[in-house]
Amino acid sequence: MSALFSRSLVRRTIAARPGAMYTAHATASGQGRNGQVTSDDDCGLQLRLAMPRSLGGKGDGQNPEQLFAMGYAACFLSAMQLVAGQTGKSDMAKNATVHTQVHMGQPEGMDGFGLEVDIQVEGVDDTELIEAAHKACPYSRALDKGVVVNVSKK
Repeated sequence: MSALFSRSLVRRTIAARPGAMYTAHATASGQGRNGQVTSDDDCGLQLRLAMPRSLGGKGDGQNPEQLFAMGYAACFLSAMQLVAGQTGKSDMAKNATVHTQVHMGQPEGMDGFGLEVDIQVEGVDDTELIEAAHKACPYSRALDKGVVVNVSKK
């Protein structure tokens, strides 16, 4: 066995944090974007995936970009409410709504696909609070600073 396949195929170590507070589990099977995803933690979740119509699919299921957009919106809102509570501005964020759009396209200068995210915060006028939420949100930091990604064979 070559050193490349020994334990970890790919490892990035940017912004690592030991001692996870929670670990989500997910499994993808089938034909990727036309397959299934499941999560076996807590109450679990099972979704059928389908390629969006705009990419030539039937659009009769969810897709990874939808799931990413939903997770990012929820995480950003939670981060904003946390920061608001820490700074005595809880009332400013209690009725907030976060909208996200995840755009998939061809990245410049490389193969594969790239993502771009737009976030709109509704119901909060405090720019400093929104910026603090962006700094506190793990999704925002992952896209800005990177995350630890370990890829290995099972």
